[in-house]
Amino acid sequence: MEYLKAFLRPTIRDVAGRRMIMILAVVAIVVPILNLAVPQGHFLHVSTFTVTLLGKYICYAMLALALDLVWGYVGILSLGHGAFFALGGYAMGMYLMRQIGDRGVYGNPDLPDFMVFLNWQELPWYWHGFDQFWFAMLMVILIPATLAFVFGFLAFRSRVSGVYLSIITQALVYSLMLAFFLNDLGFGGNNGLTDFKDILGFNIQADGTRVVIFLASIFFLVLFYAICRFVVVSKAGRVLVSIRDAEPKTRFIGYRVENYKLFAFVLSAIIAGVAGALYVPQVGIINPGEFSPINSIEIVIWVALGGRGTLYGAVLGALIVNYAKTWFTGAFPEVWLFALGALFVISTLFFPKGVAGIFGGKALDAFNRAADKYRKRSGEANS
Repeated sequence: MEYLKAFLRPTIRDVAGRRMIMILAVVAIVVPILNLAVPQGHFLHVSTFTVTLLGKYICYAMLALALDLVWGYVGILSLGHGAFFALGGYAMGMYLMRQIGDRGVYGNPDLPDFMVFLNWQELPWYWHGFDQFWFAMLMVILIPATLAFVFGFLAFRSRVSGVYLSIITQALVYSLMLAFFLNDLGFGGNNGLTDFKDILGFNIQADGTRVVIFLASIFFLVLFYAICRFVVVSKAGRVLVSIRDAEPKTRFIGYRVENYKLFAFVLSAIIAGVAGALYVPQVGIINPGEFSPINSIEIVIWVALGGRGTLYGAVLGALIVNYAKTWFTGAFPEVWLFALGALFVISTLFFPKGVAGIFGGKALDAFNRAADKYRKRSGEANS
C-alpha cells in the first residue's frame, strides 16, 4: 500500500494532470452509457463510430505522451516514434489475423488470406505463438522495447545527439516502412493486416467490444501518465532534466548519461507500442503507412502545440490537432496540411510553451492579481 501511495503521490499533487484524469474518468462513464443505454435516433445517443473515433484520439494522446517523455524531459527529439507505434500495432494485428481461422476468403485455418494469395505453403516461424493473446501482448511490449534498446544503446554510447539523432530516427522509421511494403516479408505488404473478426472470442465489430477497447485505451493512458509523472519527479527524472539542459555538465559530475537516456527511450517505446496495439482493433487495419515519417513528424507537432515538457500538454495537443484534422479533412480536405503547418508556426512563434503554457500563464496571472488585491486590502485594514 505504501508503494502504491508513493507511486500515485506525484500524480495526485499534479493539479493539471489530476483535472485531466477527472475529465477522462467522466468521459469513460458518460460515453459508454450514451452509446449502449441510449437508443439510436435519440439526440443524446453517441454512435459507435464516435466511440471508435474517441478511442483513436486517446491512442494518439498516449503516443504524444511517449514522445513528450523523451523530448520534453530528456531533449531527445525523435522523428521516428511512429515506428514503435506501428510495431505494437503489427503485433496486435498478427494476433487478430490468427483469430480469423477458416473464416477468411480462402478458408485456410492456418494461413491468413494474403499468404494463401501469395502461395505461401506454411506459416512463417515468426508468426507462431500469435494465436495466444498473452504472447501477442508480450510482443507488443518486447518488440518496440528491443528495437529502442538496440538503437538507443548504439546511438547514446556513440554520443549521437541533437539534429543528427533526429535524422537517424527518421531514417530508421523510413527503412522500416520500405521493408514492410515488401510482400516477401510476410506482413501483408502494401495492404497490411485487416478484416479482423474477433478479439478474445468477442466480435470486434460489436458495440460492447468497441466500448471495452475504448475504456482500455483510457485506462492505459491514465496508467502511463501516472508512470511518466512518477519518473519525471523522481531523482532519475531530475537527472533526465539536467541531461536535457546541460548534458556535458551532467556527464562531468559522474552520471552515466547514456543509461538514463536509454531508460527513458525504452520506456517511451513501450508506451508507443501499447498505444499502437490499442489503435489497431479500433480502426480495423494496420499497414506500412503507419511507418510514414510524416506521421512521426505530426507527433512532434502535437507535443509542441500542446506544451512540451508538461505531459498533460502533450495529451491535450494530440486531442486538439486530431480533432482539427478530422474536421478539416471533412470540411476542407485540400487545406488540412496548410492548417497543420500554420498551427505549428503560430505555436512556435507566439506560444512557445504551447496550449498548456497559455492556460498556465493565465492561471499564474489570476493568482498574482488575487494576491495583489489581498495585500492591498490587508494594507488598508492595517492602516
